[in-house]
Amino acid sequence: MQFSSIGLIGFGEVGKTFSAGLKAPSGVARMSAWDLKFVHPDLKYVELAHAEQAGVQACLSMQALCGASELVISAVTASSTLAVAQDAAQHLKAGSVFLDLNSASPGTKQQCAALIEQRGAHYVEAGVMTSVPPYGIKTPMLLGGPQAAALAPLLVSWGMDAKAVSDKLGVASAIKMCRSVMIKGLEALVIESYTTARAYGVEDHVLPSLAETFPSIDWAQTGTYFFRRVVQHGQRRAEEMREAANTVKEAGFEPVMTAAIADKQQWVASQASSGVFEGVGKAPRWQDYADQLVEASKKD
Repeated sequence: MQFSSIGLIGFGEVGKTFSAGLKAPSGVARMSAWDLKFVHPDLKYVELAHAEQAGVQACLSMQALCGASELVISAVTASSTLAVAQDAAQHLKAGSVFLDLNSASPGTKQQCAALIEQRGAHYVEAGVMTSVPPYGIKTPMLLGGPQAAALAPLLVSWGMDAKAVSDKLGVASAIKMCRSVMIKGLEALVIESYTTARAYGVEDHVLPSLAETFPSIDWAQTGTYFFRRVVQHGQRRAEEMREAANTVKEAGFEPVMTAAIADKQQWVASQASSGVFEGVGKAPRWQDYADQLVEASKKD
């Protein structure tokens, strides 16, 4: 399997990271991207300039991107996963490969695959197993689907950390979603526990107690990291957790905990969008985030 052109759907954090990391893979002559921001009146000039500086050909429609690409990588928000596949399926070239990096349930990925394969293209799901920014294109990802085993070695040769786990669609996304229940759940628990402890002034007792039980974890540093990521990306995390809740439902269980995690992530995202965290400094600690939430609660 070889490709001379790559197209990115979504030119956000993940799309920009991958375009930079895959700037000159062997045999690839063209890197393109399509994003709604490219045609947004208030955002297009900045985004188009960023694409040009990165050496990425900005396409002004999904049709243009798919027509120019042999490997299409979808990197959008979880809630847009199916809609993007529906749009792309109308324009993909027969024989092209659609690599879906999005955090979605096995059922959603299977719906996407049916749409793509009806077009005569190949669908490969990817479960991205950790945050992209620290690792770039070396972020571990699990691939699934009939073409996963063929695609994985090529991605590895490009410097990516890709592993085919199954020729069945849904396995890679199930692994990703089950992990997300734990990781995003820990984020939600830490934010709720730490903020409540801060409100009562008992954090100097709570964190040492956690360290005694789980000594391998730096609870202060972990708290700061969790707060920062959720404040920055709470909306995206909430959408992912709704897909995780769908994953639990598809397995036949009631997603009681997963739905609550989605609600907590959404709540933090709403606080961020309303400006609650504008008072934190340039290098905030978890206490700074918690203090803003405590102060905001007093105004409600």
